[in-house]
Amino acid sequence: EVKLVDSGGGLVQAGGSLRLSCVVAGFTLGDFPDYAIAWFRQAPGKEREGVSCISSPYGFKSYGAFLQDRFIISTDIAKNTVYLHGHSLKPDDTAVYYCAARLRRQDSPTESHCAEITSGLRTPDYWGRGTQVTVSS
Repeated sequence: EVKLVDSGGGLVQAGGSLRLSCVVAGFTLGDFPDYAIAWFRQAPGKEREGVSCISSPYGFKSYGAFLQDRFIISTDIAKNTVYLHGHSLKPDDTAVYYCAARLRRQDSPTESHCAEITSGLRTPDYWGRGTQVTVSS
């Protein structure tokens, strides 16, 4: 059974930074060749938005529109954890942030798997419970 535990949210002042963590249980990031781990967010009254994604085995990454300059996704294989680093945060970044995982099928080319997830074309198979990020002005 795959389980994702996302954490690290909290209250941040505008211009500040944070690091969200997604601990993966159920498969080992370094051993499983065809997965993607993504971060989504959803603000009250708004649709869910893809923030970033990283895929195996080549580490392809994707980012939501206009987010690549302020968010960075990274992986710690030893800790089986995927991180989302955010900086220069704005009040508009306030949302519940969710970690998600998708196992690649043959209909998704390796190089575009992440882009398909963050764009909403492909739906993740597993979700974390979410962690609230609030950016104060």
